[in-house]
Amino acid sequence: MILKIRQFLVEIIGALLLGLGVVWLTMGSDSSLFSGWSIKWSPLWLDVKTFFLSIWLEAIPFVLLGVFFSAFIQTFVTEEQVRRWTPKHPLVALPFAGLLGFLFPVCECAIIPVVRRLIQKGMPLSVGIVFLLAGPIVNPVVLSSTYVAFARQPEMALYRGVAGFVVALIVGMLVFLFVKKNPIRLGMESQISHEADHVKATSGKLSSTFAHAVDEFFDMGKYLLFGAFISALLQVYISRDTLMDIGQTPLTSHFVMMGMAYLFSLCSEADAFIAASFSNTFSSSSLLAFLVFGPMLDLKTTLMLFGTFRFGFVVKLVVAITLLVIGVTMLMPM
Repeated sequence: MILKIRQFLVEIIGALLLGLGVVWLTMGSDSSLFSGWSIKWSPLWLDVKTFFLSIWLEAIPFVLLGVFFSAFIQTFVTEEQVRRWTPKHPLVALPFAGLLGFLFPVCECAIIPVVRRLIQKGMPLSVGIVFLLAGPIVNPVVLSSTYVAFARQPEMALYRGVAGFVVALIVGMLVFLFVKKNPIRLGMESQISHEADHVKATSGKLSSTFAHAVDEFFDMGKYLLFGAFISALLQVYISRDTLMDIGQTPLTSHFVMMGMAYLFSLCSEADAFIAASFSNTFSSSSLLAFLVFGPMLDLKTTLMLFGTFRFGFVVKLVVAITLLVIGVTMLMPM
């Protein structure tokens, strides 16, 4: 009963915040809310709105793709099928998961609900984490865009694919060796029960798929919305020149480029063009760190991860990804 009341309050608050966000986005630079009361927004806040909209509009099509694919898995794929398709031995299963991106070319916005559903269906956690990290990098769309963006350094696409695959594989092995308890966030059991009720309540698989997709979209969308807003704030109020001044050594340049990848929260299909614009400022290895770290971990996906996994697991995952991206990209022969 208490859980239902809390979920109801969260939904009400989320709806109010969403409504306020819509009102804010539709306002101009000098808007009147009521008679005799107007709000004049500063230029910086208008920039925040612009960045927020760009992030949101860039990410939302891929989120929709992800939630519909996730709903399809929930409706049409059984737990037994997931267990049967996944290789049993980890030395085969983990590389297999790292190469799934070639079959399912989705970006980091879309892949989180998909992986969450596969884990709930019986995919081993370590395999799901490898797919989660490698999928947004090791796919033909992302590698092709990287090749085009770095026309003068076409090998960057190969380095990106290899580095992303290696980091994801090592993280998956660490999860396999050291994570023994299920890290799925508390409350997921009630969600799974709610989804099972949907199957019983709906007349066919198609209507059930749409019902799941709507639930998944609102569950993931609130984290994407908040993450996009925070990212827009940071992009406006933190100067790029300041970041460039900090990144004067190989190590700090890696931290700066990874920090920008985290804050900018770009889609992996488009981030290579942003990285290429820094070619004359930062080293090739730090640009590679930008290209590998961003699809694995940025501000909006971090919040989506916190909505899926327990806090402690996400923190350990963030630390492992950060250290491995620095180490692997600095060791690449560039």
